[in-house]
Amino acid sequence: MVPPEREAAGVRGNRPRLRGEAVLKPRTAPPVPAAEAARKRVLFVCIGNSCRSQMAEAFARAYGSDVIIPHSAGLAPAVMLAPLAIQVLRDKKVGVEGQFPKSLLAFAHQPFDVIVNMSGQPLAGAQTRVIDWSVPDPIGQKEEVYRSVANQIEALIMRLILDLRAGRL
Repeated sequence: MVPPEREAAGVRGNRPRLRGEAVLKPRTAPPVPAAEAARKRVLFVCIGNSCRSQMAEAFARAYGSDVIIPHSAGLAPAVMLAPLAIQVLRDKKVGVEGQFPKSLLAFAHQPFDVIVNMSGQPLAGAQTRVIDWSVPDPIGQKEEVYRSVANQIEALIMRLILDLRAGRL
């Protein structure tokens, strides 16, 4: 029980207020830097998010960081990145640091300007522009197939970057 002399004084007991406002104001999102606002958020999607979409994300980050904020996801994410995909990218001097397989559900409530679909499956409910790329899945194949797929994805990424820089998307 609070003694009557302290009850009128409030919780702080006549001590001075700590810093801060008496009334809480709603937080506002910090302004987006102009350079970042001009970049397009692109989501690359494949089945396991361990090879094709990871390659696309890595190439986009390496070559188009001025116009793309890349992310990747999978319909049924794998446990880890495919070792041959990592090796092929390393041979091209493209890193995958910090990348790991993620589910498409992880990005369900995030806005994207473009979704690039390499899964071969229709993306139900996509409210964003979807571009379908027909890229074969190299999982379980030989290294030559990984290299061929990497070359195909690299060329498609370069085309996407040029289209974004020219304002065609």
